[in-house]
Amino acid sequence: MICFYTNTDGRFTQCDEATAGCWISVIAPTPQEIKELIDVYGLDSGFVKSALDEEESSRIEREDEQTLVIIDTPVSSMDEDKTKMFYTLPMGIIITKEYVFTISLQQTQLLDEATRGTIRNLRPDFKTRFVLQLLLRIAALFLMHLKQIDKISSAAEQELHDAMKNELLMQLLALEKSLVYFSTSLKANEATIEKIHRGRVIKLYDEDQDLLEDVLIEMKQAIEMASIYSGILSSMMDGFSSVISNNQNIVMWRLTIITVILEIPNIIVGYYGMNIQTGTLPFDSSWIYPTLMIIGVVSIMTILMMRNNKK
Repeated sequence: MICFYTNTDGRFTQCDEATAGCWISVIAPTPQEIKELIDVYGLDSGFVKSALDEEESSRIEREDEQTLVIIDTPVSSMDEDKTKMFYTLPMGIIITKEYVFTISLQQTQLLDEATRGTIRNLRPDFKTRFVLQLLLRIAALFLMHLKQIDKISSAAEQELHDAMKNELLMQLLALEKSLVYFSTSLKANEATIEKIHRGRVIKLYDEDQDLLEDVLIEMKQAIEMASIYSGILSSMMDGFSSVISNNQNIVMWRLTIITVILEIPNIIVGYYGMNIQTGTLPFDSSWIYPTLMIIGVVSIMTILMMRNNKK
């Protein structure tokens, strides 16, 4: 899907065809649309292919009069087990003389906000500022998703204190995996922004310096938050692993006690059930005495084992 957007009199609107200084949003393009991007708009085929590669890492590259910026954007989803997952998806930004292109494999929150005009002062005719505003919003989305991860992990921790559930443990594992994705993508994004900051690939204007510094600050803050949350979550998982192991030991200890205690009646009944002459065993004149013996021995063994457990 290819859509065209312009900013007219401060209003962000969609138009029917490309005009100078417009933003061209490309989402999950068909082979015919990819051919159109290359043949009609003259985009570098390698740039288009890189932007549509979900395994492509964040980077910036310039070829002739076109500049490609690949940046990782945060995405959240829910799997079949209702486990909240967070991951990153690369988005390509291609800057040409006349247009700014964004190419993505799927619709993301960033693109939704941009097309609705909720990102303030988004001007595609000011190409450098337009790119920096998108990068700033991406950094803000990373921070927002990191806060969501923290809230979900805190809620799961509270529930796990009451009862160990596999669903909650799987949720924590998914969050830990998500933080690894976020940390890797954020570091790659930071390297790309640092390269932009040097001003050798994208022309920077004086009024854009403050905006670029804000992007760097937000990105570094997101990296720091991802590192902190990852450490907390890792410690939490280690703690719950120790709790599970300790609970397993307690269960096995209790089962051992029950097994030992249940063996005592079998031993006593086995002796008194032997086919031997009456009077050979003590108190074999009536079934009451062996029964009382079983109850006494079992009670004594139970008391001794419970006392030992308390120590």
